[in-house]
Amino acid sequence: MVDTASWAHRVGALVVDWIACTLIVMLVIGPGGWSDDPYAGFYTTGVYVVESAVFTALLGGSFGKLVTRLRVVRHDETMRPLELIPALVRSILVALVIPPLIFWSDGRGLHDVAARSMTVRLADLKAATPA
Repeated sequence: MVDTASWAHRVGALVVDWIACTLIVMLVIGPGGWSDDPYAGFYTTGVYVVESAVFTALLGGSFGKLVTRLRVVRHDETMRPLELIPALVRSILVALVIPPLIFWSDGRGLHDVAARSMTVRLADLKAATPA
């Protein structure tokens, strides 16, 4: 079993995700709409939840995780990517903010425990996977 990625790596991935999702919302409603609309933050959160869940299920991680070379995998012997429903549950819990701040000794947050997942560095995952 591989170790979970550091919190610094995961926060970096979240920052990349948040910037990308904010830019998507700005493209859709315009910069003026984004700054004037009191719900713009909710739109960004919604885009994040969808983007993170779909990318995690299809590609093994959100856009930010892919860019920062992290992957979300099942917390079992297979270490395969999550299916869509667990990925969606995980993304919703991350968006609620508190679950990632409650974590176990192995570095997995409550969102990972609920989704039976873990975030790992791509290099560690490749090293642990037989060729």
